[in-house]
Amino acid sequence: MSFEILKSYIPYYKRNLKVALPVMFTQLGAAMVGLADSIMVGHYSTADLAAVSFSNAIFFTVMVFAMGALMGVTPLVGHVHGRLEKLLQQGTTEEEINHKHEQITSYLVNGLVFTAIMCFFALVLLAPCIPYLDAFGQEPEVIACARPYFILIVLSIIPFLLFCFFKQYLEGLGNTMVAMGITLGCNLLNILLNWAFIFGHWGFEPMGAEGAGWATLIARFLMPVCFLVAMMAKADWRRYLVSARRWLVTRREVEHLLAIGTPIGLQSFAEAFLFTASFVIVGWISKEALAAHHIANQMCDLTFMLAQGIGAATTIRVSHQLGKGDLNAVRMASHASIHLCLLMNTIGASIMFFFRYQIPYIFSNDPQVAEIASTLLIFGALFQYADGLQCIGAAMLRGIQDVRVPMRIALFAYIAVALPLGLYLTFYYPIPFVHRTSILRTLGLGPSGMWIAFVVALAIPAVLFHIRFNRRMKKMSKYENEQM
Repeated sequence: MSFEILKSYIPYYKRNLKVALPVMFTQLGAAMVGLADSIMVGHYSTADLAAVSFSNAIFFTVMVFAMGALMGVTPLVGHVHGRLEKLLQQGTTEEEINHKHEQITSYLVNGLVFTAIMCFFALVLLAPCIPYLDAFGQEPEVIACARPYFILIVLSIIPFLLFCFFKQYLEGLGNTMVAMGITLGCNLLNILLNWAFIFGHWGFEPMGAEGAGWATLIARFLMPVCFLVAMMAKADWRRYLVSARRWLVTRREVEHLLAIGTPIGLQSFAEAFLFTASFVIVGWISKEALAAHHIANQMCDLTFMLAQGIGAATTIRVSHQLGKGDLNAVRMASHASIHLCLLMNTIGASIMFFFRYQIPYIFSNDPQVAEIASTLLIFGALFQYADGLQCIGAAMLRGIQDVRVPMRIALFAYIAVALPLGLYLTFYYPIPFVHRTSILRTLGLGPSGMWIAFVVALAIPAVLFHIRFNRRMKKMSKYENEQM
């Protein structure tokens, strides 16, 4: 890239980062709570660490679908907000401006209905799992610790999804600071309560994994309450809450949210299902392998939160520029996000590779866990690039409201490719120079096999999403030229 081209991107880097940094801190804050849970519970006992890992894997399979579906709110609100900004710049009539404000209010009202549907759906799927956790083939000691923790995080689903909706709604309006402040504040409370409940401070009995569940439930209950307070405190947002009316609930708008949100949710579900299945599969090997797998996954979650922050900013910037009808700005904002993501991926991969022997001991004192985790972190470093690029590619497509084809690509890559390949490499891959009767031949590559499958599977959408976006942009440019 020449200096002149790089110079032309600088304003886009700045604008993207202005939106992305609060989202990155928000996502990083959420990941830090999971990290704190893992570190604290891991030092309480290996069984409790495996229990938290196993419970969250099942929980987030469903939760990620609901969260992904709510992500459809951002491009819809963002597109209308972009048009509103253009109308205000042009000095149009008050009637047209009020109509755009009413559309934004309508997305608030119908979005809350949509959120209620997602809460009901998630509870219907998760609640019946509680008595059947032992059917997943995990060790009895792990299940005994997992059940009370799982019940508590299932109860937290309603306030957490309400928080997710308000977060996506305000991101559509271009604000990412409020979510950052609420997330960081509530997550600090979560960590403090973890310390009290897990280890038994301030007069509480030590509760291990169950204590982490209580801390999560309390913190998540406060998050949507804080959002409502923040929206009422700012006049520009209060107008949407005050003007919300039941008559604004329409079947057409709810169906529109379902049409955009459901494919995004299914795309997120496909990826989450892969990772959930990997926890179950690796759990069949041993609790040490499962704990190590969890450590590598936690580190990748931290770096993925940064990529997701840039992705959220990409969706916001693309939807706003599309609303204004500026296709060149759409392209530049998208390419700037790719550059920023690759930089973040390189930093994350370097940390995992060069500190792979030290990182595991942050989570566990078990040398067997640390040995397995240090190997998995090498694959985690490679994983960064495929995961980051697929995340940005999906965000670019969401910004132009292209969600159905990406969903199909994700389902194919994560379910049809990754799971069979992961099972084969983990258990059946023939290791050279190992005798046929050896247990190593039966286990194949062990948990490393699953991580190789991750890298291969995420590389498919990483390539295809970007090809799809470029083709859509060429088509839109051609249509724009024909209209001129």
